Amino acid sequence: MQLPDTLEAAVLQSIEATQAALADGHNRLQLEFLLPELKPMVVAQQFLTQFPNLGNSVKVFFADAGAAALARRDWGEVPYVIRGVNELLEPIQPEDDAFVLVAPTPVEVNTIEAMCQQAGDRPFILLNPNLQDVAVVGIGYAGRQLRERFLSTLEPCYYLRPLAGGAILRAYPSPWLVWQETEVGQYDCLSEEAERPTPERLEQLFNPRTATRPQPGGWLRQMQQFLRALSQ
Repeated sequence: MQLPDTLEAAVLQSIEATQAALADGHNRLQLEFLLPELKPMVVAQQFLTQFPNLGNSVKVFFADAGAAALARRDWGEVPYVIRGVNELLEPIQPEDDAFVLVAPTPVEVNTIEAMCQQAGDRPFILLNPNLQDVAVVGIGYAGRQLRERFLSTLEPCYYLRPLAGGAILRAYPSPWLVWQETEVGQYDCLSEEAERPTPERLEQLFNPRTATRPQPGGWLRQMQQFLRALSQ
């Protein structure tokens, strides 16, 4: 497993991870591309375009009707339905094969949870979700209930996040990989973790007493340049 140097390479990694997770019986999947300057609509379009077969009837949901309308305009003719989360009276239908939700927010979390329940064992894929804003879902009992009831059922299928002098990558079924930049553009795997490393664990791994901690270097700059070019 290597760090991708373009968005296309990252999307291909995520598709392979998604296929592996679905084959193993995981149907509630979470994919996160936490890259600066990356617009969720861009990664969603590439993911859907390159995925070989999610089914004959696929529904793609955005957080609101305006974002969905923008995607319909920019993507042109596509073989799937594009709607806002609250745009359809009955968003989940028996004939639907799979569902992709693009950048849902805490405001829609209850609706999304209900949709996920209705989807049953059909693929339910969340791309770059942000569902844990404590100002919306609560920091106490309500927030804990949400995490235990719904958020904990999501398989973290793909995760890519740059760090200062490194990166975190997880592609199912591989463990969480923490990478460190050893020189500009060169990265070594610093650690394999069974769970997503906490900030405290990352601080241990990048402890300045035991390792040099370089500034963000070649890989992140190259990815940012690629994303800027893509958005032109």
